[in-house]
This record gives sequence, C-alpha cells and structure tokens, in this order.
Amino acid sequence: QVQLVESGGGLVQPGGSLRLPCAASGITFSSYTMGWYRQAPGKQRELVATITSGGGTNYADSVKGRFTISRDNAKNTVYLQMNSLKPEDTAVYYCNARLAHLRDYWGQGTQVTVSS
Repeated sequence: QVQLVESGGGLVQPGGSLRLPCAASGITFSSYTMGWYRQAPGKQRELVATITSGGGTNYADSVKGRFTISRDNAKNTVYLQMNSLKPEDTAVYYCNARLAHLRDYWGQGTQVTVSS
C-alpha cells in the first residue's frame, strides 16, 4: 500500500514560518516527482512547488522567494519550508507523489492557518 502523511501544519502569525514534512511509504521514493499543493476554502487545488527525482524545483509565482521544497531520499520524505507567511497562504496543504503519467498519489492534507 502507498501512504503519504503530511504533518507540521498549524496556526502561525503573518511573517512567521512553518516546515511541512511529508513521509512516503510503499513507493520507490527516489523515482518520483514530489509536490506540494494547497486548497483554500472555496477555491480549486493549486500547485505550490514540485521537486523532481533529480532535484529540480518549480514554484508557483505566489510563493517564489518565500517557500523552499526539498527532499531527503534516505528518509523518503519531502519538505516544504514556508517563510514570510501571509494570510493568503491559509489552506489545506497536500503532498503529492507522481511517476510521470503512470502513478499519482496524494496525502490527506494538513491545515495551515496564517492569522493574527
């Protein structure tokens, strides 16, 4: 079975930071592109950041310069470091594992709330 488990969410003040880990099991982790997506209330799920098996990264324009995605293949874990958080970052954050068009797995999400 495949399992992606996000954690690290919570309530943080504007300007603060959080780090979200996503631990994967049941996949050959190093072969997958990993990603973070988010969904705010009343809005569609959107891509936040991805990191390929080779370490290449892509970010949504809204988070460039503030968020960093990284991976530790030895721990089967992908991380999202979120700095300078804004209220508009409030969303449920989902971890994604993708093997081209062949495989696509999702975690159950972790809530991030940015509010004073």
